[in-house]
Amino acid sequence: MSEFSEVSVIGSINVTLSGCIEVRRDTVILRDGVQAAPATHHRHVLAPGDDLEDQDPRVQAVANAVWTADVIGAYAASQAAVEASRPTITLL
Repeated sequence: MSEFSEVSVIGSINVTLSGCIEVRRDTVILRDGVQAAPATHHRHVLAPGDDLEDQDPRVQAVANAVWTADVIGAYAASQAAVEASRPTITLL
């Protein structure tokens, strides 16, 4: 009888110019230790200053290295500028 298992690993960690961290998690189904189906991918993005508690230790290490006070401050300022430039809509 075949034995199936599922393995989930961080496939890639990328840092954008704004300091955001793009994470791709790959999930592979194995049958008797051999990949039985194409990997599926889940992606998520972390912004400078986001909570890292539930993140993979490698993602935490990258964030701790990249997210200096200057990077977090610059990202917050850029987001404030985006919010300030959005038009205000008043519903009647």
